[in-house]
Amino acid sequence: MGTYGRLTFLLLLLLRAPGTFVKSAGKSGRATHSPVGTGPSSLMEPRGLLVAMATWGQYWGVPPALPDLPRIVTLSEDAVPGARVAEVAVSCSSAGSSPQVTLERVESGVPMDSKVTPRNADPDHPFNPIAINADGVPASTFRAEVSLRAGAELDAHRVNWYALTLRAACPGEQEVTGQLYVRVTSGQALRCGTTFASAGGDVVQVSADVAPRVPLYAVQAQPPGGLMFQLRNRGTPLTLTHRGLVLAPDGGFSPSKDTQTFRLEIEVSDRHGQNCSGAVTVEVLPSRRRRVTILAPQQEVIVPEGIGPLEVVAQVRASGDNVHYTILAPISPALFTINELTGEIRSTRWLEVAHAHLLVKAYNALQPTDQATTMLNVTVLGRDQRAPSCVPALYTSQVRETVSPGSTLVTLRCTDPAGDEGSLRYTLEGPPVSLSHFHMEGPQLQVSGALAALQDTVAQQVNTTLDYDTEAMDLLGFQLTATIVVTAGGQPLRSTRVPVLVTVTPVNEFTPECPNGIIFTVLETAPFGSIVGRVVGTDRDRPPDSLEYSLEGGPGPAQPFSIDAHTGEIRVVGPLVPPRRAGYRLTVRLTDTHNDLDPANRRSRLCDVAVRLQAVPERAPLCNPEVQELRITAGTGSRQPVTRLLCRGDPESTTLSYAIVGGNEDGHFQQEGSILSYIPGSLAEPRTFVLLVEVWGSTGSPRRSTVLALVVHVTPRSTPAPPSTTTLRTTLRKEPLVVRRTELAWLPPAWFVAVLTASGALLLASLCCVAHSVLRR
Repeated sequence: MGTYGRLTFLLLLLLRAPGTFVKSAGKSGRATHSPVGTGPSSLMEPRGLLVAMATWGQYWGVPPALPDLPRIVTLSEDAVPGARVAEVAVSCSSAGSSPQVTLERVESGVPMDSKVTPRNADPDHPFNPIAINADGVPASTFRAEVSLRAGAELDAHRVNWYALTLRAACPGEQEVTGQLYVRVTSGQALRCGTTFASAGGDVVQVSADVAPRVPLYAVQAQPPGGLMFQLRNRGTPLTLTHRGLVLAPDGGFSPSKDTQTFRLEIEVSDRHGQNCSGAVTVEVLPSRRRRVTILAPQQEVIVPEGIGPLEVVAQVRASGDNVHYTILAPISPALFTINELTGEIRSTRWLEVAHAHLLVKAYNALQPTDQATTMLNVTVLGRDQRAPSCVPALYTSQVRETVSPGSTLVTLRCTDPAGDEGSLRYTLEGPPVSLSHFHMEGPQLQVSGALAALQDTVAQQVNTTLDYDTEAMDLLGFQLTATIVVTAGGQPLRSTRVPVLVTVTPVNEFTPECPNGIIFTVLETAPFGSIVGRVVGTDRDRPPDSLEYSLEGGPGPAQPFSIDAHTGEIRVVGPLVPPRRAGYRLTVRLTDTHNDLDPANRRSRLCDVAVRLQAVPERAPLCNPEVQELRITAGTGSRQPVTRLLCRGDPESTTLSYAIVGGNEDGHFQQEGSILSYIPGSLAEPRTFVLLVEVWGSTGSPRRSTVLALVVHVTPRSTPAPPSTTTLRTTLRKEPLVVRRTELAWLPPAWFVAVLTASGALLLASLCCVAHSVLRR
């Protein structure tokens, strides 16, 4: 044992470190293990410290382990912020210890070429502080997570390599460091959505009443992270956000009866400089909702003095969707306030004799441009200056269009606070169209006719027929407005206004009418679904031509047709029977809809429709081939098949007929169906027959047929030998087959050719003269 071994042995004894020394293998190659202080050669080799340090670390502190490092990971530049880059295992020697891992240093590599990547310290690196999670098995093992920080943007063209130095420390143990290398690779190529990037772009349809700044379209591109969107064309009310959302205008779309179209050309780019572009067309369809309409465009409100705070003074009423109310003028009203939802105007304090003008706006909360205004003249009178009061103070009603002239709509009962009801005067104000429909009767001392009433009664009567089905009524929205002004005498004049709104409702008055002479023609071979024609009925009730169509008896073998309930279009739904040359007679029922408030009040009419079948011209059969040359040897028996003719008709289901029309004067051949047979006879020498066979498909007139030419060489089975030994060679001369084809041609008479030639010459001479005159100028 050398000096170094003895000192080491004494140091271990003082520290009472348990363990076993391992001596180097001797000549035999075997290792000798002995307890501390007992082996004969245990202190000879200092390399025994390698095993003893495993337990010695309890007293001197063994550094924590980073078994995963050094390590190289690959990360795409498309990684989103917060993405996990890598997990590193960290272990402490003590089970109850929790390590602390920090990101000590980050170096980045700048791409120079394919081999050299210089490293520089990067204080603005894209990594979060290290997060520690317990791994669980064993209890002293933990996981250190490296992730991208918020807002991190990777660019492989700018930095493609990061070297992270991680420092790990456990309580009471030494610190260790390790290297984690992150290689940044290029991401995917930027791609816009297929429809968006197409030539026509994407199309989105919205209603004109959408709320302001509502998202209408989202631009899609891959990969989705770190994209920038830019609008390349100007002059559009739409807004494009930095997230690629197309928003409705700040004030909503302007109302219009026509479709509005806006086209946006958008360019999408990422942080790597890649870009793609596309277009989206926003079609703004006319709104089908009701417009905001104030029932009374102007109101005169008279209230007595002494009304307390928050008392209802008046109420503005408007029709429409999502109606809200606000006071436009004065901007800060001192005496009155309005309920935003109900339109009730209330006092803000005790009212004294005063006069105020209030400009009130009613608007659609989701479409602020849809609005209407009214002016309220509020007069606070003293007790002795109050205007007459009437019941009802506001009149609305629905009247059927068939109401008879002279009918009473409403009766007002008015009283004068001064007690002088006899001085009340009643007049009617409003648009001329309303005044042409209504007039006032009294109350006056002398009332004639069936309207005799008391002095406090006024009758409003219908003057002319309220026709719902006219264009003028449609322009008014089927509503008539007016104002009854009740005035009391004295000085000053005191008056009360009673707004009137009369809505005219439809009545189903007319029966649908059929078009004259409905006759359709269809090919007798028309396939399933073929359009035969369209029945167009009419109805004078509004809405115009709101009809439903039905086929009496329904489709079936007897009438293989169906009709569209909304368009009146007739189609073929079954096989047509060609023998029915007279065609079909259909009965179509027209029924009106939506012409009356009562859905059960409907009118209908039956219309006769004639469908004629047009015969399809039959074509001549097709045979292949049309000319055949055949050779047979005459046999024995009654019949010998020669060939089968291959022909087909048009249509293919046509039954064909065959007949020999030439060349069979001796009766040697017989045609049965498509089979040509030879009838053996007393034929002593070879013979050639030229047969003409006609093939046709129908028995009608004119008959369309095809003629086939068959050249049949017949040789007898046994031919007697000549008595001479001289061989006689005979060359059979084939008879030429003549096929005649007739073509139609037009041969004009000689005078027509002469006139045409002269006219052409004169025209050419005129053109030459005109050209010569132009060139001389």
